[in-house]
Amino acid sequence: METVVFAVLNGVIYGLLLFMLSSGLTLIFSMMGVLNFAHASFYMLGAYFAYTLMEGSNFWIALFIAPVLVGLAGMVVERYGLRKVHARGHVAELLFTFGLAYLIDEVVKIFWGRTAVNYKVPELLDFPLFTLYGAQYPAYRIFILLVAILMLVALWYLLRRTRAGLIIQAALTHPHMVGHLGHNVPMIFMMVFGAGCALAGLAGVIGGNYFITDPAMAVQMGPIVFVVVVVGGLGSLEGAFIAAMIIGLLQTSAVSINASLADIFGFLGLAGTSEVGGITIASMAPMLPFLLLVVVLMVRPTGLMGDREV
Repeated sequence: METVVFAVLNGVIYGLLLFMLSSGLTLIFSMMGVLNFAHASFYMLGAYFAYTLMEGSNFWIALFIAPVLVGLAGMVVERYGLRKVHARGHVAELLFTFGLAYLIDEVVKIFWGRTAVNYKVPELLDFPLFTLYGAQYPAYRIFILLVAILMLVALWYLLRRTRAGLIIQAALTHPHMVGHLGHNVPMIFMMVFGAGCALAGLAGVIGGNYFITDPAMAVQMGPIVFVVVVVGGLGSLEGAFIAAMIIGLLQTSAVSINASLADIFGFLGLAGTSEVGGITIASMAPMLPFLLLVVVLMVRPTGLMGDREV
């Protein structure tokens, strides 16, 4: 029971962090049709910006300023780079964002070095919040949970209950009509791209000290983010949320399972080779999201809640 409780709690927190990161990519794709390969690089920038700001201020200032800086960087990229490439088709966009990811990676190495930086959890949240089954649970993990939930509610309210959200959704399906009504559609696209990058930056601010802040963090998180977006359905925020929670619970549950394939074969009454039987469920945890991706695409090419085939 103890293992199940901790696996579910950690899985929910990890899933919400994945959703925070993937929601920006989903928002950009649903609005602009751009699959941003550099999205995880903006996540990395959020962590590094927060680390730098903390040296001269504190975590709470960095929590608000770092995502704004990342969002502004995203707006500059859209205005002076992606907008010019957009007219040449999706292949040009993919190549542009692919190159941008490597460019940001090298810039990070130049300014902050090739090793991990000492980006710590703030002292105010660096304590055990409660004790569960004799184990102390960090307050910072619950803080991540609360921030992710607040972001989810704010994003839903913005898109469903505000005039700006209605304009954004209208520009998605009828951009020319929105333009004829007097709205600046290119400006809307730039703002949406910046907001998506800011969400990635926010995930980097609160996730950088939860995991580790180093130049490899974008490469580590990038593939998982794309798995979340594709499994949930391209352009579907609801699908991205469901996929993020499934993957979060799946990975954390697999890590906590102390069993091997030999145990499963034995339970099913099957025979297996010693090499295969020695593989543990925990060691397979990193590949499970990609296995889920393959299965979902075979069964439902549009993803769980999408309407566009990959």
